[in-house]
Amino acid sequence: MITSVPPQDTPRRPPRTVRPDEVPRIGTPARRLPAPGETEEFWASVREGGTPLVSPDPLGSADHRAVTFLWRGTTATRAVQVLPNKIGDPRAPEGNLMERLPGTDLWHWSLRLRYDWRGTYDFHVDEGDGPEPGTDGYWQWLRTRRHHDPLNSRTLPRRWTGGPVSYAELPAAPGGHDWQPRPDASRGRVAAHEVPTRELAGGTRRVWMYEPPPETGHSADLPVLVLLDGEHWQPRLGLAHLLDNLIADGRVPPLVALLPESVDADTRWSELTCRPEFVAFLTGELLPWAASRLPVTDDPARTVVAGQSLGGLSAAHAALSAPGRFGGVLAQSGSFWWPDGPRAQWLTDRIEASPRLPVRFWLSFGEQEWVALPAARRLREVLAAAGYDDASYREFNGGHDYLCWRTELADGLVDLLGPAVPAP
Repeated sequence: MITSVPPQDTPRRPPRTVRPDEVPRIGTPARRLPAPGETEEFWASVREGGTPLVSPDPLGSADHRAVTFLWRGTTATRAVQVLPNKIGDPRAPEGNLMERLPGTDLWHWSLRLRYDWRGTYDFHVDEGDGPEPGTDGYWQWLRTRRHHDPLNSRTLPRRWTGGPVSYAELPAAPGGHDWQPRPDASRGRVAAHEVPTRELAGGTRRVWMYEPPPETGHSADLPVLVLLDGEHWQPRLGLAHLLDNLIADGRVPPLVALLPESVDADTRWSELTCRPEFVAFLTGELLPWAASRLPVTDDPARTVVAGQSLGGLSAAHAALSAPGRFGGVLAQSGSFWWPDGPRAQWLTDRIEASPRLPVRFWLSFGEQEWVALPAARRLREVLAAAGYDDASYREFNGGHDYLCWRTELADGLVDLLGPAVPAP
């Protein structure tokens, strides 16, 4: 077990890592841009077809595409920056500035991407009401002028607050159909509860609990999923629809899901950085609370703790601290760089120095996450050397992104909990 206490008062940010390769920008738009007198017809066709524009790779590769983002400016527009998730270099923000087609209101920016890419993206628009471009504080100010893409109907709820965030998926990207409610899938029940706690601040913690549909005929010994950042996964993304569909298809057995709230960004940083008190809340308060209400299993092999980013780090720490309670870890884009990147990957160091525990890992990371990947790949190597032969590791073509995590979550649950056992 992991019993040592992690460091406190660490920086609340990932390491400052230089992007190892250039943003894959190209000068060839995915479609011929209009002449100054043709813009109205062009915008009409774009409204009908949606954005971004996608066309065959200008270099002739069958597994790449040209992707062009568009913004319709005004006479006051001075600059537009487009930021697809993790496709940019914070040290060179001018590389994500769109170009205005001379004599028009059309701003454009094109990339060459492999055809299984998917990602959310934002526009940051300078309408002349801020500091002059190039002056101190300009880039920080521009990041406050955020917009979704009005020409793209595909959106996800944004994390914490704010309006929707736009997303794009290329033809070979895994889709999100498992998240759509289906008339042929029985509905489980979801309710929010206030769970008493002595371990965490506030005296109670809001938790969403999913119960499988009664039509599934479940009785005792239900598998359990503990999924962190519950306030986003259920109220905003609708996790219950995914679980209903996976259960209806027999891809996972009927299960109970517990989704504790992260409260706010400060609380999340203080609790999801390998804190023993958070593990004590999960094992000593949350799971017993659920067991007093539903017939849930106490078998660690059928109890999965899952999370993303800091949540992925915290999920792994919880299982390694309490392997007799959590036998499965589903960590997506986990912040295993914490607390200070290459100089101190605290949890990975603990794994390297400890004997193998009865914990199974399912890990996934985005190929565009250049900050997280070095620590992720080191974790993979450490797990292999420590004897975790059943650990699963994969990289998807995307960034630090709920659009990617929702599909990866479904795959991880199927792998860790397995298909439903047919009735005799």
